[in-house]
Amino acid sequence: MTRPFLAQRWRILALLFLVRMTMAIQFQMVAALSPYIEQAFAVSLADVGILIGLYFAPGIFIAAPGGALGRYFGEKQTVLAGLVLMLIGGAMMAMSDAWSTQLNGRFISGVGGVLLNVLLTKMVADWFAGREISFAMAVFVNSWPVGIALALIGLPVFAMAVGLKLSLAVVNGLIIIGILGLWLLYRTPGDDTQSTVAQTEKVRSAVLWAVLTAGAIWGLYNAALAIVFSFGPQMFVSRGMSLAEAGSVTSLVLWCLAIVGAVAGYMADRSGRRLLFIAIGNLGFAFFVALGSVIGNSIPNVIAIGVFSGVAVGAMVSLPSLVLPPAARALGMGIFFTVYYLCIAVGPMIAGRISEGATTAAAFQLAAVLLIATVALLPVYHWLSRLSQNTVVQEEKETMAI
Repeated sequence: MTRPFLAQRWRILALLFLVRMTMAIQFQMVAALSPYIEQAFAVSLADVGILIGLYFAPGIFIAAPGGALGRYFGEKQTVLAGLVLMLIGGAMMAMSDAWSTQLNGRFISGVGGVLLNVLLTKMVADWFAGREISFAMAVFVNSWPVGIALALIGLPVFAMAVGLKLSLAVVNGLIIIGILGLWLLYRTPGDDTQSTVAQTEKVRSAVLWAVLTAGAIWGLYNAALAIVFSFGPQMFVSRGMSLAEAGSVTSLVLWCLAIVGAVAGYMADRSGRRLLFIAIGNLGFAFFVALGSVIGNSIPNVIAIGVFSGVAVGAMVSLPSLVLPPAARALGMGIFFTVYYLCIAVGPMIAGRISEGATTAAAFQLAAVLLIATVALLPVYHWLSRLSQNTVVQEEKETMAI
């Protein structure tokens, strides 16, 4: 009985990886095709930046309700609805020559993307609750850098060959494949056998605060990572690199993160010391980011940034699933991602203001501070998670007594 289940959940992980990868490709398509978008719509790079940012904007408001929708209508159905919204928004962008339609389509796609981000993570947690959760989450999270890399490599080639509109249509085709794959192949691990009592369970106070803390840890880490990707090329250019060289060097972080993330997630599961992995990874990340702000262009330092940025990924994204009971995971993941979206939206904006007043190196130093803050929050999470476990045990004793 165990082997078929294990085989099935790895197939499910591959399916969810590919579905989330379509979201990463759709997010990155604007940046990958920005020269063609600027020319086609006669807009500035600042306008393109707004178009990029619109994809994340709904997350601040939609993440928590999205988790609740998944809880009441079912994760599979809600994710399918999110994919349909992504397709509608993508079709609007591919078919229209109006800039206002591009903005509206991008926002609608972002709403769908939020639903995917929240509920696909919850679905992975359902299948891998236990020792393999950090490894599974690390593999799952890598769908984002893989999708971004594919978009950066493939979409400009398509645009050169067939033009902007057909390149956008290719992304829509991938989303359709994701819809069909999820619809035909996904099933829940427990065959929907949760009891009525479990379905009405709510996130308790200690659990809620633990999830909020976990969201802050994950959000601050991603804000720091976004700062590195956003301001790294500019900093390297200011030190004498060409823009192409600076982009290639910065991308080393992504590739190292993808490789190290899965390995470190497996090791975190095997050892059970997830908080220790987060502390080591993020402190190392902070150290080499701070070092990169004061030394010259150093490829080994960039590689070190990439290596340490991957150490904590699986452990961090598994934190909410360690405290959330199954029936509360959808709503809890929505709360978790609300904090994440808030951090990732605000962090780069603050870094941009600091860079205007000082230098791009100052943005790197801010990233290091954010990473140190994630480590400072670990004792708070540990205390809250222990408190939430004690609460659950006490409630079970009271239920048995009744």
